[in-house]
Amino acid sequence: MLSYAARRLLQLIPVLLGMSIIVFSIIRAIPGDPALVILGERATPEALQELRLQLGLDKPLITQYFSYLQSVLSGDLGWSLRSKVPILEELGPYLTATIELTLVSILIAVVVGVNAGIIAAWKKASWFDYIAMLIALIGVSMPIFWLGLMEQWMFAEKLGWLPSTGRVNPREPIEAITGLYLLDTILQGNWTGFWDVLKHLILPGIALGTIPMAIIARMTRSSMLEVMKSDYVRTARAKGLSEFWVIYKHALKNAFAPVMTVIGLQIGHLLGGAILTETIFGWPGIGRYIYDAIAFRDYPVIQSGILVVSAIFVLINLLVDLLYAWLDPRIQYK
Repeated sequence: MLSYAARRLLQLIPVLLGMSIIVFSIIRAIPGDPALVILGERATPEALQELRLQLGLDKPLITQYFSYLQSVLSGDLGWSLRSKVPILEELGPYLTATIELTLVSILIAVVVGVNAGIIAAWKKASWFDYIAMLIALIGVSMPIFWLGLMEQWMFAEKLGWLPSTGRVNPREPIEAITGLYLLDTILQGNWTGFWDVLKHLILPGIALGTIPMAIIARMTRSSMLEVMKSDYVRTARAKGLSEFWVIYKHALKNAFAPVMTVIGLQIGHLLGGAILTETIFGWPGIGRYIYDAIAFRDYPVIQSGILVVSAIFVLINLLVDLLYAWLDPRIQYK
């Protein structure tokens, strides 16, 4: 397995290299001049030309790309054109905010989706099965921005139960240790802060986790129906084991491999696709960070942000592949 993991890590190199080329090319195709955006429309031609020289925008694209690639390989993601701060220093808080939101969203999606799929397969053709799959179909079809706005209208404005925007109460900031505020408040024993962070996470977490939850529920049901026809499940029932134990002990472990694939893909999609959710709920995550950088034509931030998300996405899929061997001993990596 170690040799397989090493080979997969080596495969990251051409994948990330290709991703960097695609992102670099697409970004350069965005209309607008970064120098003009930074200095404003009243800037003189001389000032614009001087800034272009400083940013290296006067050089051929191939030269700009290799200069960027050399900086990345040396561990330097560059400086933000907007804030004039090194991207490595600036990226951390945004990335941890998105990771925390993604973890909460995928936790909601897995807990609800997997159990809904199991019960739907267990009670096949029952009212629960029909209702669960109908809700899953609606969940897949529902636009995130609409669900987010409805959540804000119902639970924040009408009922006043939960905050509508932000990550924490600005009057009671959280002292960052890991950058994951739920974990930080636990480490500090700050239970008031923990509840405040949790309340801010509920609405965006549900909005972001709805589509993955629906997909996981449908995949779990399909996989469980196939596994429950197996001989070893019938043998477990013949031994007199309870139905609950048969399903959650024997059937689920063997049915979970395809579900794990879906979960891994959804985590990657959530990391890179949280822009709408972060914008609606004012969440200071990497999606919104990249979105603001696009509006400002901040090339280094856009390139580095997408590259970091891509690397995390590939690493998550590697981890999912390695988990297959734990779920199914028949799978062996050489």
